[in-house]
Amino acid sequence: MSFTLRSVKVPPNSATLEEARHRVFDFFRTACRSIPSIIDIYNLDDVVTVSQLRSTIASQIRKNSHSTNPKVIDMLLFKATEELNNILEHAKQRHHLIGQYVVGQHGLAQDLNFKDQATSPFLTNFYKSNYF
Repeated sequence: MSFTLRSVKVPPNSATLEEARHRVFDFFRTACRSIPSIIDIYNLDDVVTVSQLRSTIASQIRKNSHSTNPKVIDMLLFKATEELNNILEHAKQRHHLIGQYVVGQHGLAQDLNFKDQATSPFLTNFYKSNYF
């Protein structure tokens, strides 16, 4: 069941923005349908729910919603399809998924603000500067 996307061929480029938009919705639907198998493959039941992963996928897609060139959208869809294939074929490890899609890009230390509790103003400005 995890190798269902292996036989998917790369389609020709989208002719219009509407066609590219339709392909984005198809990919989102496919990705959401594969979430339960991803949770089973990587044993993510204790870390994340299906709805949290669905919202993460939606936010990743919304991050590129400003793109209006169909060729750019097709390229992003190709990269997203390859990422989904790698995840479904178990080419990543559990901590990769947790780090990229569950915790996020900032990490838990940023959310808890451990650095700013007992630091001097000098160190706070140093951490915020470009040198760190």
